[in-house]
Amino acid sequence: MQKDHLEILLEDISSKFSLVLEGHDAIRAEMKTMHDNLTEKIEHNSFITNIVNQKVDKLEAKVDKLEAKVDGIAADLAAHRADTEAHHGLYLVKEG
Repeated sequence: MQKDHLEILLEDISSKFSLVLEGHDAIRAEMKTMHDNLTEKIEHNSFITNIVNQKVDKLEAKVDKLEAKVDGIAADLAAHRADTEAHHGLYLVKEG
């Protein structure tokens, strides 16, 4: 009778252990799926970030060119104003 009880207990323990292993396998599969999804999203975000960085670099170059043009216009305007003020009696410069 003791042997029968022991066998029953061992079978019960074995089935419960199998359930635990199945649970671990299910959790592991879910974690792998989540990892794969996260990796894919990270790669996509890295790709998008690189595209945005390239666009920002192009905009920076355009802004630098625009700043140079504005500086040139400001210099021309300052020279024109100085020339206009040099002809004091002929032209009047009014700030408005």
